[in-house]
Amino acid sequence: MIETVNLTKQFDDILAIDHVNATIRDGSVFGLIGTNGAGKSTFLRMVAGVLKPDEGTVTIDGMSVFENEEAKRRFFYISDDQHFFNNATPQDMMNYYKIVYPLFDENRFDSLMSNFGLQKNRKINTFSKGMKKQVSIICGICAYTEYLFCDETFDGLDPVMRQAVKSIFASDMEERHLTPIIASHNLRELEDICDHVGLLHKGGILLSRDLDEMKMNIHKIQCVLREGMEAAHLEGLELLKTESRGKLLTLTVRGDLSKVEHIMKKAEPVFYETIPLSLEEIFISETEVVGYDIKKLIF
Repeated sequence: MIETVNLTKQFDDILAIDHVNATIRDGSVFGLIGTNGAGKSTFLRMVAGVLKPDEGTVTIDGMSVFENEEAKRRFFYISDDQHFFNNATPQDMMNYYKIVYPLFDENRFDSLMSNFGLQKNRKINTFSKGMKKQVSIICGICAYTEYLFCDETFDGLDPVMRQAVKSIFASDMEERHLTPIIASHNLRELEDICDHVGLLHKGGILLSRDLDEMKMNIHKIQCVLREGMEAAHLEGLELLKTESRGKLLTLTVRGDLSKVEHIMKKAEPVFYETIPLSLEEIFISETEVVGYDIKKLIF
């Protein structure tokens, strides 16, 4: 488990991270969402022990991370800016990481390099941005660490490659309980892979929720009510948002689904159905309640 308590970092007069408290459970995918400049990279660098917090603590499995070799062997950090040794090849990087990470799987490295169509003896500085990202991801997966820190990992990858990487993450989570922490400015990128999502805004966690719990507690209903009846007449229904197109109403509501359906049936509408919400719709609803427009923050 990774835990941050009152994590704070300031650069001159810029408060990059403002007393952030977060708990990341083992075996889950934690998505960290935020616009450019929200503090995502700074947060990951402190969790990875690259930066020392000005205040607060970061622990991995109960161990402090900063300048702790044992703790750092438990994770692999894939930064947004790819860093490799000068004139190095993927083979050179593999040889280096085998020293740092004792469980590094050379056979799997060779297999993934081949599957991704990458030459392991070609100099990395001749690779495209997307190819460099792929090399970093392959090294991270093959290091066989418990945690994988990913800063804008899908940025620069084509759609097919993004799905391939997500499939690898899912497979390793199932087989060896890998815990990926993925920072991204794009909420839609994480919808099909994350278990828990935190929204970082101006250095602080604006919202942190388990997706299953969120999906069970917020619902979208399309309905046509009886003549003369309005959404406000649906007594007991906690309405978050109401939209109308002629007689068709689209309601975003909070609460237990069985209770919501009981209220709808009792109202005897002409028609109603419950529709699953996307992650985007859930976050829009949640952040509007606390006074933020996530569409301006993320999309």
